[in-house]
Amino acid sequence: MAIYTLKEIESYAHKCRRCPLHKTRTKLVFGAGNPKADILFVGEAPGFYEDKSGQVFVGKSGQLLDKMLASIDLKREDIYIANIIKCRPPDNRSPTEEESTSCIEFLRWQVKIIQPKIIVCLGAVAAKNIISPDFRVSRQRGVWISRGSYSIIASYHPSALLRDESKKTEAWEDLKKIRQKLDE
Repeated sequence: MAIYTLKEIESYAHKCRRCPLHKTRTKLVFGAGNPKADILFVGEAPGFYEDKSGQVFVGKSGQLLDKMLASIDLKREDIYIANIIKCRPPDNRSPTEEESTSCIEFLRWQVKIIQPKIIVCLGAVAAKNIISPDFRVSRQRGVWISRGSYSIIASYHPSALLRDESKKTEAWEDLKKIRQKLDE
């Protein structure tokens, strides 16, 4: 099996034409952070600001994610952040199953190369694609799942916390579990 680098996989992603999203994107949003991170955060898809900048988790959700990371003594340089899909769906809609299926191979390569100990699914789309298709974040978040050498947990996406601040207490509990697992 050939070993690739993140740059090589990103180059392949730039050439991807597996689904129609490549036609409407402004920029591909591959992922960013520490390529040797112990922890990988996974969202669903780039939004408006990500599509314009080509950077992952910028805008209000990214600002909140930075505060969430800081609350458990982490910075972006400590982690890696990616999405299930690499191109923005029109009008910030959730990715379709076809789009997710077409693009998830790039995330699988990111995981193989980075080899994180912990994977944090931010929101339902990430959790459904990584943990289980019938996963419900509102009911199953905050529970550790072991898959091979990975410890996986799901929590609310920062955009959900911006829409409903009552979920912030549960998200804080999830963050403390993540910090504890990281310290083990």
